This record gives sequence, structure tokens and C-alpha cells, in this order.
Amino acid sequence: MASQEHTVRVAVVQAASVIMDREASTEKAISLTMQAAEKGANMVVFPEAFIPAYPRGLTFGTKVGSRSPEGRKDWLRYWENAVPIPSKTTEILGEAARKAGVYLVISVIERDDEVSGGTLYCSVLFFGPDGTLLGKHRKLKPTASERIIWGEGDGSTLPVIDTPYGKIGALICWENYMPLARAAMYAKGVQIYIAPTADARETWQSTIRHIALEGRCFVLSCNQYVTKDMYPADLACYDELASSPDEMCTGGSAIVSPLGDYIQGPVFGKEDILIADLDLRSIAYSRFDFDVVGHYSRPDVFQLLVNEEKKENVKWIK
Repeated sequence: MASQEHTVRVAVVQAASVIMDREASTEKAISLTMQAAEKGANMVVFPEAFIPAYPRGLTFGTKVGSRSPEGRKDWLRYWENAVPIPSKTTEILGEAARKAGVYLVISVIERDDEVSGGTLYCSVLFFGPDGTLLGKHRKLKPTASERIIWGEGDGSTLPVIDTPYGKIGALICWENYMPLARAAMYAKGVQIYIAPTADARETWQSTIRHIALEGRCFVLSCNQYVTKDMYPADLACYDELASSPDEMCTGGSAIVSPLGDYIQGPVFGKEDILIADLDLRSIAYSRFDFDVVGHYSRPDVFQLLVNEEKKENVKWIK
């Protein structure tokens, strides 16, 4: 039995956004955070793009060489419901983390009002139990059609946050198939590796178990459970969903140990909150025979360069 100082209770929230509705999705996130806190959670994790949605099944009227007016209307709605940072929404989320007394890790669609005013990013926000926004991570490489709606992050948002419960960090969905990105996280000492995702396939389960074994870290994989009837019927391109299955995303959230074993989940076919007590001593226990950035590394043969500079189109020289 782990002693209290070595243990953290985590909650992985498998739930759907209120699609295309920032305020309602935020309220749902707050309610679920409080429910997790009532279960004793010290850390609460939400899926990819929880506010305002992962717009699965929508094309935003795009074809190679053209965009439709109807698609632009849906895009504008998505943009208007995205989250500037900082904003009233981040203040509300921070206050929820403070009231619940938890570390809150939530993925949002970030709207960059400061620079471009038109670009969205799929991001993860880290809030401390005092309500402070401790950091954010922007998805480095949106996958396939995601590149139509999201920009790319850079190396300036690759935080690993030091907490009383170990070091936490996140890569989003298929970023986790980027071996060099994983190597950077391991080198920063991540112990609780958070993987918000939109991938409900069986192959994703192989991915998160591999990461746990490779990094000898806990992996918290968090997905939404979404049905077609959750989509607002007044979307301009709603007819695009006609051929989609009733279950748009079946979930598959799970908590995995540093030796690749399931602690909780995977859970499919419903909304749920997965709760687990993680014994942080099991990280050292697991690294006895494999430490990817320690005794099992070969820096004389392999090295990785990571550029953490914020990239800007224009640099002003005074």
C-alpha cells in the first residue's frame, strides 16, 4: 500500500463537448471537474478539443481548390466559440480548479487574438489548484484534415509542469506518433504523461501502452464519447453527417501503468470518469531495467536537438 506522499488520485473524464458552444462546454467541464473532486481527485484530465468541440465528420465545405460559403459559416461559428488565452473562459476554468483544489488539464481550441486574429490551435491548458494557468501546449502537427482548421504550434509550448505529484506534460493525439516529440517529453522528466485524443480505434490502445513502457511513466489517455444526435441541427453543413454512424466516437479512455498494464479502462460506449490512485514509486520500480533517458540511452550515438524558441513572422530590431 503506497503512503500518501507517494500517491496521487487522478480522474480521466470521458465525455462529449456541447458541440460548438464554448459557454455550455465550459459549464459541463466545471460540473465534471467538481464531480471528480468529490471522488477525491487531485488531478483532472479532459479530452482533445473539449471546448468547443472536435468537429468530427465536418468538412467545413472544403474541396481541393475551393471552399463553400456554407463551410465558411460553420468555420465562423467554430472560431467564435474558440478560446482566447487569457480570457473570461480561462478565468472561469482557473476558478473551477481553485474551488475543486485540483490540477486541471483540459484541451481547448485556442483562438489567437493577440497576433493573427484568424488562426485556431488545438491546445492543452494546465491549471494549478490555486487557479493559476501554469502553461499551455499547442499541437505541433494537426493530422490530415485538421490542418484545414488548426495552425501548428512550435517548440515554445512544450511544458512539463513540476507538481507535488510528479512532473506532468501532454502531447495531443497523433503527436504521440512523433518519436522525437516523445523523446523530448521523456528528456524533460515527464512522469504523468497526458494524451488527450480523438482516436477510439484499437490501435490507439497499443500506442498508449507502448508509450508507458517506453517512457516508464503513467499514461492518462482521454477521449470523448460522442453520438451524432449531439450535433446542432442548424449547422450550415449538417447534411454532411447523414452517412456518419450514430456513435461518432466510442471513447477508449484509459489509465496505464509504467509497465504498460491497464490500471483503469479502456472504457467504450459511454460517458464516464475513470479514477485511479497512482503510486509514483512504481516509476522507479519500472526503470530498474529500462530508463530511456538514463542508463538505456546512448548519447554518444543518438542526440536530439529541440528548438524551444517562439517563432515569429516579423522580428523588430530597435
